[in-house]
Amino acid sequence: MLDSCKLKSACNLPFICNKKINTAGTSNAEVPLADPGMYQLDITLRRGQSLAARDRGGTSDPYVKFKIGGKEVFRSKIIHKNLNPVWEEKACILVDHLREPLYIKVFDYDFGLQDDFMGSAFLDLTQLELNRPTDVTLTLKDPHYPDHDLGIILLSVILTPKEGESRDVFQTQSLRLSDLHRKSHLWRGIVSITLIEGRDLKAMDSNGLSDPYVKFRLGHQKYKSKIMPKTLNPQWREQFDFHLYEERGGIIDITAWDKDAGKRDDFIGRCQVDLSALSREQTHKLELQLEEGEGHLVLLVTLTASATVSISDLSVNSLEDQKEREEILKRYSPLRIFHNLKDVGFLQVKVIRAEGLMAADVTGKSDPFCVVELNNDRLLTHTVYKNLNPEWNKVFTFNIKDIHSVLEVTVYDEDRDRSADFLGKVAIPLLSIQNGEQKAYVLKNKQLTGPTKGVIYLEIDVIFNAVKASLRTLIPKEQKYIEEENRLSKQLLLRNFIRMKRCVMVLVNAAYYVNSCFDWDSPPRSLAAFVLFLFVVWNFELYMIPLVLLLLLTWNYFLIISGKDNRQRDTVVEDMLEDEEEEDDKDDKDSEKKGFINKIYAIQEVCVSVQNILDEVASFGERIKNTFNWTVPFLSWLAIVALCVFTVILYCIPLRYIVLVWGINKFTKKLRSPYAIDNNELLDFLSRVPSDVQVVQYQELKPDPSHSPYKRKKNNLG
Repeated sequence: MLDSCKLKSACNLPFICNKKINTAGTSNAEVPLADPGMYQLDITLRRGQSLAARDRGGTSDPYVKFKIGGKEVFRSKIIHKNLNPVWEEKACILVDHLREPLYIKVFDYDFGLQDDFMGSAFLDLTQLELNRPTDVTLTLKDPHYPDHDLGIILLSVILTPKEGESRDVFQTQSLRLSDLHRKSHLWRGIVSITLIEGRDLKAMDSNGLSDPYVKFRLGHQKYKSKIMPKTLNPQWREQFDFHLYEERGGIIDITAWDKDAGKRDDFIGRCQVDLSALSREQTHKLELQLEEGEGHLVLLVTLTASATVSISDLSVNSLEDQKEREEILKRYSPLRIFHNLKDVGFLQVKVIRAEGLMAADVTGKSDPFCVVELNNDRLLTHTVYKNLNPEWNKVFTFNIKDIHSVLEVTVYDEDRDRSADFLGKVAIPLLSIQNGEQKAYVLKNKQLTGPTKGVIYLEIDVIFNAVKASLRTLIPKEQKYIEEENRLSKQLLLRNFIRMKRCVMVLVNAAYYVNSCFDWDSPPRSLAAFVLFLFVVWNFELYMIPLVLLLLLTWNYFLIISGKDNRQRDTVVEDMLEDEEEEDDKDDKDSEKKGFINKIYAIQEVCVSVQNILDEVASFGERIKNTFNWTVPFLSWLAIVALCVFTVILYCIPLRYIVLVWGINKFTKKLRSPYAIDNNELLDFLSRVPSDVQVVQYQELKPDPSHSPYKRKKNNLG
């Protein structure tokens, strides 16, 4: 029903006609031209007066949402610590009839928590005179407390009929792709940002320092930097990429914050980067003055052309075209190792159909569509209406930047008046894909721990350069955009505690075993250990350390190929994950019905921190174990190659020379490359190894034989 005006691209554009960029929703849809009866509604959000105080300091951080027909069509910027905010923002909306009122809702932004409701009002569009500017004053009310005075919102509106005018329009459905796309490249470029440092930031703590971090936003894409404790001149050295959807660029909103444990974070300042003012294929060093605060931020920004990411019909298939397939194979051949190291490989995903989906509507049907994600690349199919056995027959292509990425395919039910309903999901590590094989994947629940109703048929092909993939393993992983803040979960906290306890118990049991040898609990074992100790110490050389690890990996490999695999399915983690899924379903609440527990800032932040630390420690131990267990053979082979190289180096080169080279490299690294991103190759390698939780989530469930299309055809014939 709703469409943004004067939008030239069909990809993820905001509902704003002026220079201010404010994301109201995303879409990949192209829909037919505007109907003759369509109206254009131009709104200027002026200001608010005497708004309700929702924060403990007696202020609020208000922002405004416009909705029509249950769909959000505009969201204003946040005005911090102000009960009389001035926005002066313009929105341009196309509506095809005037029966639906425009709803205005005001919220108080709460970082890390659900935002507080500050009141709502509505504007009856049928009461507006056409082609006449009108100033509107709306009184905010809370339906649950109608007697409370929540302030007023001032708008200027003008309603104009758009009869007989041809224009491209844009549908507000946030997760929808039109059939009209035969082949569409959904983003036009990549914005690579390196956050270098901050200078002379404002002191927000009583000790005269701050704990700063930075948040970036480009449309719906968000990124949050790490926190640098107790400094006014932080050194971040973090790199990330945004997708660029508009030819003319866009505006990146940047805000700096001071982290405060036990209370809301303090606002340090803000700045913007206008991408339309930057030239392409060139790195720009920017020193940005923080507005509404003090200090500068130093960034490196590079705009580059987009990699090949596309959607097409099944008839348009890159790999079935022999010439195009040869070109792709040539691009990732072993001879092109050092050509564009970031371009590791090519992924093609055929989303064919789904069967036996869950009925999400009252009619006993669903309106399913499919979302295909690879890291931060996200593409969507069209919606098949009123069908539990939809056929999409779409082909998606991606460029692979990290072969250890996980392909996520999620099926949703489209709802006109609210957000899409989850129907099922699968997560497929790229290294586990069997090329060219059409497979039926059982859909899983949100936590990927157990089956839900239905299967989805996919055919996936992966082509990659193994050397490039190995080199990329030793640099930091691409971070996902911010989607939601971590929240406290009793089951998650318990799960992480038990996981860490299991890792610690391995060390404790090993210590007990060694101590039993010292106590001569078993004389034969103690005698053998004593002889081994004397032999190893007398003959010990440094190269023996990687050699022992190499022998352990090799021993486990031969156990696995000989059928004596001692790896056990982790049912404990599976059970805990299922319990967590049940709790997660209970925690989904509307932002206007915020519970009391979310007000307990200190307890929540401390518990979430403990929860995350337990997860990191447990995952570290599990990843070391899974490396030696050959959970991901590619990584285990890579470890064998690295250990062989280290063994040869330590055997042939004196240790003092090795330490000398290492020290010279460390001391001169910043001199040679001042803006280099700090990393630890060993930790980067381990970050690619799945933890026990991820192993459970990536396990492929066995499909029900009744879902087989061939069996169904035979039954129909009978």
